[in-house]
Amino acid sequence: MKGDNIGELEELVLLLVGVLYEDAYGVSVLKEMKEQTGREVNISAIHAVLNRLEEKGLLTSDMGGASQVRGGRRKRYYTLTSTGRAVLDQVKSMRDKLYNQLPALNFSA
Repeated sequence: MKGDNIGELEELVLLLVGVLYEDAYGVSVLKEMKEQTGREVNISAIHAVLNRLEEKGLLTSDMGGASQVRGGRRKRYYTLTSTGRAVLDQVKSMRDKLYNQLPALNFSA
């Protein structure tokens, strides 16, 4: 794997590719990002992250068939790899470990 760490946006995109499963392509990830997180990210940023995650070996991609709706253009579909899933599991484990160490504080006044 190229690079050992992933950033927050990379983590979200990886999670969304997993959630979307067989329907994960740039625009669907963008729409799901908005619906699930409320974050608005431009499509160029999504494509850059998808490409970077593929370079790191966390995703793979395949071209879908051409459609008349898209003017004969094909979609690039992304799939989470086993390495990508392992990285997500590792990130979740680390976050849970740190979260569980937070002291029980009473913030009410």
